[in-house]
Amino acid sequence: MISSTQLGIALLHFLWQGALWGFLLFLALRRSTQSRFRHGLAVAAMILMIVSFLVTLASSVMVSQPRLQPVMERGTGLADFSMPLVDPADRWRALLPWMSLAWLCGVLVLAGYRAGGWWTTRRLRRHGICNASIEWRERMKTLEIRIGLSQPVRWFESGLVQVPVVLGWLRPVLLTPVGMLTAMPASQVESILLHELAHLYRRDPLVNLLQAVVESLLFYHPAVWWVSGVIRQEREHCCDDLVLALQGNAQEYAQALLTLEQQRATRPEPVLAANGGDLMARIQRLAGVKEEPRSLGGAMVLVGLLTALGCLAAFGQKSSDAWLTQDVAYIIKDDEKAKFKTLKSEAERQQFIVQFWTRRDPSPATPNENEFKEEHYRRIAYANQKFASKIEGWKTDRGRIYIMFGPPDEIEMHPDRASWLYRKIPGVGEQVMMDFRVVGEEYVMTMDPNAKGPAQKFKKK
Repeated sequence: MISSTQLGIALLHFLWQGALWGFLLFLALRRSTQSRFRHGLAVAAMILMIVSFLVTLASSVMVSQPRLQPVMERGTGLADFSMPLVDPADRWRALLPWMSLAWLCGVLVLAGYRAGGWWTTRRLRRHGICNASIEWRERMKTLEIRIGLSQPVRWFESGLVQVPVVLGWLRPVLLTPVGMLTAMPASQVESILLHELAHLYRRDPLVNLLQAVVESLLFYHPAVWWVSGVIRQEREHCCDDLVLALQGNAQEYAQALLTLEQQRATRPEPVLAANGGDLMARIQRLAGVKEEPRSLGGAMVLVGLLTALGCLAAFGQKSSDAWLTQDVAYIIKDDEKAKFKTLKSEAERQQFIVQFWTRRDPSPATPNENEFKEEHYRRIAYANQKFASKIEGWKTDRGRIYIMFGPPDEIEMHPDRASWLYRKIPGVGEQVMMDFRVVGEEYVMTMDPNAKGPAQKFKKK
């Protein structure tokens, strides 16, 4: 099973992954003007988006299920405390389940919208349709042969559509508005029909299905919608080019598209239609009007997003190093530190961290609670609150001793010094005294004159 935290991690990582693929596609599009190549690049970018998300999700699941080593050590005893647990890593992780819930709600909304579109297409297939004339059905067979389409296409006139549309791929159905065959010149009608057949010839309904899936799963990322828009625009350009290659009259074809646009009311179409994409841009393209250079504004937004999220990703990589040099600096063993430094990937480091805390868990039978870890971060929080001055509390001598051994049994305070007494420290001794002398604004640890042996070990290095 995939947990909400694992899903949230994958959703978070896709922010920079999606920005990366979108920006690379933008750079590639600026170097190409061929519609087929541009369409292929956009489809490849969309495939890489969903693949990177799924791979990250799978990696997150694998990392969170490590093969745990046997418990080899225990904590030194837990002190009573009232301050809450403050684990820096858990602060943002606590938001991941809510992020996953919001994502799931978005997916369900889009799934409902797609289901409504599917129901609409089923209705279009069965209601308000009639067969085209025998003459036009014969012409349709000729057009199928000209374009190289091997599968048969069922063709009906429909009173429910305003422009020609293609439904399905395994059993494709072509619907044209009632009256279109008599309202337009035959050559223009043939151009429109060729455009719809070109979608089937190019397997565009399958790509449309891919878009629906990716848009539903990764709806929260603007780059996904931008890439999907590029696919739709270039798809129409490819079909237009194919029509021109067979018909050769760009002006007449442009007039046919304009006539269709004038005859329809503005409403979204859930299927592939002849007036898809930016219709005015398509007409200008057919008329030979040079397209204006694309604005860099969207690319700059992607660059900024990519840079910001790249920094976040770098911070995420650095967080494991911070765990070593800050969180567990006083409790990790030398051999554990050496082992951690040999790990190369973040996944291996995160697995090591899980195992590190598990080995110290005094109650391994309760996997959702680790008293040692909770007490350790409680001590760090207390040290940062009580002992901080010009430096963070955990870096001070008193903070270091407090984190390592917990609250002292007795405290003696003077204007220029302080003494902490620990009646017993496992592995160290009994009646251990820690002395601190005030130097500037800091309490600096000194040797204990009454306990030279044990105290000598904790003199500041």
